[in-house]
Amino acid sequence: MPIVCVRIPAFPEGGAARWSEVLDALDAASPVVEDAGSGLAFLEMAGIEGGAGGWLDAVRGALAGFDLPLRVGLGPNPFTAQAAAALADGAICEGNPAAFLAPFPLEQLGCGEAVCGRLRLLGIGTLGELAALPHGPFVRRFGPPAGRWHEHARGIDRRRLQPRPRALRIDRRAYGEGEAASEEAVLFALRALVGRVVDDLSAAGKRAGRLVLALECENGDLRELVTRVAAPTAVPATLFGLLRARLEGITLDAPVIGLRLAAEALEDGGVPLTLFAGSDPDPDALGIVLARLDAALGDGHALRGRIVEGPRTERRTARDAFTLEPLIATAWTINTPAPLPQTATLQFRLVAPQPVAVRVIGGAPRFVGTPAQTVIDAAGPWRIDEGWWADATGSEAHLVRDEYDVLLDDGALLRIAHERNTWSIRGVYD
Repeated sequence: MPIVCVRIPAFPEGGAARWSEVLDALDAASPVVEDAGSGLAFLEMAGIEGGAGGWLDAVRGALAGFDLPLRVGLGPNPFTAQAAAALADGAICEGNPAAFLAPFPLEQLGCGEAVCGRLRLLGIGTLGELAALPHGPFVRRFGPPAGRWHEHARGIDRRRLQPRPRALRIDRRAYGEGEAASEEAVLFALRALVGRVVDDLSAAGKRAGRLVLALECENGDLRELVTRVAAPTAVPATLFGLLRARLEGITLDAPVIGLRLAAEALEDGGVPLTLFAGSDPDPDALGIVLARLDAALGDGHALRGRIVEGPRTERRTARDAFTLEPLIATAWTINTPAPLPQTATLQFRLVAPQPVAVRVIGGAPRFVGTPAQTVIDAAGPWRIDEGWWADATGSEAHLVRDEYDVLLDDGALLRIAHERNTWSIRGVYD
């Protein structure tokens, strides 16, 4: 499908608002616009009249009001379109993409100087020379990322454009309606403001996923509070309760003379309900708890831990912003699960790597620590071998590590690791 690449060299840093205006203007040329970072965007032109020259003219016309150096290129996929824009303003890839890309240098792949240097040592300096290599041996030699490089050199880019999300915002304000010198007065005005915002949400058929409350004080201070909504809603009582909880502990030095409330992260439709939701968490109660945590700890400090797949113990956990969706039941069953046996469960706790002395006898750790403690029992080793392709690609360090669980004679149960002739404690079982 035809793709237009818009490239603005040396786009000013910190110009996020300016770049957002550029993207908004590009909506006039295509309904599918991908934001690839400040100064780079892609537009899908399938189904739009005008042909190659008309498409480029439409993009230039959409950005005619911006005083910015502009380069546009057209190709059958994002990689080829970006190469066309890099070649010259208005360049068009017609016919065979591989032939069009053949003269380009290896740097067009974005694979890093280290990889380009290794390829040049093999006598490969252009995309055409790279495309002539057999696919399988090249990928085995340079690792998994090489498959994408080789496809790009042959003019193949299977990636679909990711349209940028539209940031819709509904806000209401109350200024010039007197001042609120007490908490009760502020809440009274806030309740009326919530009602106005909810009316707008209902008219648009939206639910709010985040609230932004700005309070302007008589002394000129401006306080902005962000409140997350666990389950997006347009229920006035719920939104007011969240804002009230978020205001707990907030101290203002002067009366409030202005309020502004904005609803963001809007979603369509009503609140999803489950048929048998008796055991589901109450989204309103949970949302108020999150608002109080944000008020006490600061925005974004209420996090949820989760387990992720991975060979390294230190990478098997991740922390995400706490939201309600994973807690809501999506299926139900009439089968009652059997109760779990009443057994003690050890909790594994990661610790910062601590060097430790280990004596190995017969290929297994037998004494650990200073003074040495006897290993009563041991499990392992579990080998971690990551980045074995690093020597070829230069992308990361090659990691080889063996891990053991050891029970010491003082009752301690530890996870220890052997890496590059050194031993360290990686975790503790409590």
